Amino acid sequence: MILQPRDVGWIEVICGPMFSGKTEELIRRLKRASYARQNVQIFKPDIDDRYEADSLVSHSQVMLPSVAVASLEELRRALSPQVEVIGIDEVQFFTGPVVEFCEEMADSGRRVVVAGLDQDYKGEPFGSMPRFLSVAEYITKLMAICVRCGNPAHRSYRLAEDPQQVLVGTADQYEARCRRCFRTGYSSSNPSSHTT
Repeated sequence: MILQPRDVGWIEVICGPMFSGKTEELIRRLKRASYARQNVQIFKPDIDDRYEADSLVSHSQVMLPSVAVASLEELRRALSPQVEVIGIDEVQFFTGPVVEFCEEMADSGRRVVVAGLDQDYKGEPFGSMPRFLSVAEYITKLMAICVRCGNPAHRSYRLAEDPQQVLVGTADQYEARCRRCFRTGYSSSNPSSHTT
């Protein structure tokens, strides 16, 4: 049984690897809030330009209008005072005090739903996600399917040989992989050095 808060704000985190359905789950939750006639605002970082500039778009092409922002300050300026539910996709890309901002929103009685990668391409904790996981009331960790063996996958394997942590991409640059296939794809000493 899931206890639902009443008359109080909270934070929900949807996390997992690429291709696990995080954005689709975020869209599903925000659509339900809209159906319930709650005032919803949806944001994403403007560096996520893979599909549409003004919409959240899942890899399976499910869409919902959103506001692309360059910074947390820009998000705060765009926020409606009447908002009841705030959705933020790809939250790991936001720098600065994004966790504190979301806690402030929850403390003011709002529901905050964030989605993002909990691990980077090296399998390391990504950005603010560890802090989100420690402060959220609800956490949903989704799994993808390993493209190599079909097992449940919880890691994002980078196909492109690029050492920067942030590299926005789709199936041409990343694969979902299980623990074993992720480890056998990279050498043990350097995750950006491929052995496949």
